[in-house]
Amino acid sequence: MTTAITVSERAARRIGEILKTEGDGAMLRISVEGGGCSGFQYKFDVDHAKAEDDLVIARENAVVLVDPASVPFLAGSEVDFVDDLIGASFRVVNPNATASCGCGTSFSV
Repeated sequence: MTTAITVSERAARRIGEILKTEGDGAMLRISVEGGGCSGFQYKFDVDHAKAEDDLVIARENAVVLVDPASVPFLAGSEVDFVDDLIGASFRVVNPNATASCGCGTSFSV
């Protein structure tokens, strides 16, 4: 199993747009927390501080941080951005998820 976490071109473009409005040094932090309707949920935050043990993913103007506890849950995943009839959102395509909810922010392993 791969441990790489990737960011799609669409997601990198949108993250870059968001971070531009958040001031110098802004980065997107993605983490996995307990909760949600399927057991775990993705959390997206803007952060200005990088921890020494964070995984850093950089693509174009996007910098994404993942804490070490969340990396195993996200291993092999791709962060994408979709804009469809339901709305615009970040979506994590996660090969580790055995089930997920309809909104795509909650999953189980």
